[in-house]
Amino acid sequence: MRRVLLAAAVLCHALAATLFMAQPLSAQEWPTRPIRVIIPLTAGAATDIMARAVFEQVSAQLGQPFIVENRPGAGNTIGMAAVAHAEPDGYTILANSSTHTVSPATRSKMPFNVITDLSGVIPLGNMPVVMAVNPKKGYKTLADFVNYARKNPGAVNYASAGAGNSSHLNGERFRLAAGFEAVHLPFKGAPEAMTEVIAGRSDFYFSPLVNALPLMKDGKLKALAVSNASRASALPDLPTIAQAGYPQGEYNFWAGVFLPVKTPAPIKEKLYAEVKKALDSPSVRDKLKNLGADPFPITSAEFDALVKKEIDNNSQIAKAANIRVE
Repeated sequence: MRRVLLAAAVLCHALAATLFMAQPLSAQEWPTRPIRVIIPLTAGAATDIMARAVFEQVSAQLGQPFIVENRPGAGNTIGMAAVAHAEPDGYTILANSSTHTVSPATRSKMPFNVITDLSGVIPLGNMPVVMAVNPKKGYKTLADFVNYARKNPGAVNYASAGAGNSSHLNGERFRLAAGFEAVHLPFKGAPEAMTEVIAGRSDFYFSPLVNALPLMKDGKLKALAVSNASRASALPDLPTIAQAGYPQGEYNFWAGVFLPVKTPAPIKEKLYAEVKKALDSPSVRDKLKNLGADPFPITSAEFDALVKKEIDNNSQIAKAANIRVE
């Protein structure tokens, strides 16, 4: 009888453990350990700065470390793939720029599917992007630059933070809208691209304002226009590309948070709520404002819809510009 009772107790214990493990991961308290935030860009990039500011606050709210890990390269796809293939348990998060919707439009082969493997959680904000040139070139307006480029076909080049990157598509979008030829010079990241413009070896670069503004104040860079739909609050006198006469050259740059698509809905919802709370906090709001970032308050479903729409639009631009990254 003792053996029977002991066996029954062991069986009940095993059954209880099995049932507990069978509970959805979301039913357990999340998070219970540190969380990795993978950023597929170099340290110091606009998205990196924004994400660190936000997740420092989220960490304080949840009482768990959020460990930022930069994995740049291959048009952000190295870091994106790491999250797409990660366990969907809420402990691996992607913070990406709008290159998220450029890579699938420009790359012939991807080790994952942006739509079916990654799910949008929440945008961190819109970041103004300026067309930066070397002030020694003497361009006073965007029209001055375009006139020169049109009169000197093949003489103009532009830098990007990598082939298939958002700055690459931004450059091509503007070039097509303004009607001039330009050679594309891809670099490892934003710092290298800006270095080439400062040195005079590259004619222009579409830079997030947070990276360009200090150099503009030092007289090393000059901005000719903002590529976003609206003017930058930090540069109210600087026209948008559309206002300067090239409406088809407009490009919006954002940063956002993503999870593996199979992450349980309650975890995704909790992450959304915590990031939104952080974005609404005065300290983070002030930090992002100082970076020139504007709020981008949409739901997770709206974010996913935006990603799909932008991939379609970017695919059309990539086809028109004959952009194909192997």
